Amino acid sequence: MKDYHINIFYSEEDEGYIADIPDLSYCSAFGQTPAEALQELEIAKQAWLETAHQQGKPIPLPTYRPVIYQLQAAS
Repeated sequence: MKDYHINIFYSEEDEGYIADIPDLSYCSAFGQTPAEALQELEIAKQAWLETAHQQGKPIPLPTYRPVIYQLQAAS
């Protein structure tokens, strides 16, 4: 199985890094560095998946791909 795509970006408003998984609604985390944001996101991802499983909610397959990957596939 493919893993979920992760975005990491700097937020001037929050003065730190935000990491998120577009396929998992509202699954995001904050860190002072990109590595810290990623580490926190891994914890959030596990919690998101466990909660969805416990509540019997569907767990989406990884499908999100940034436009750059879509353009490469079309070439």
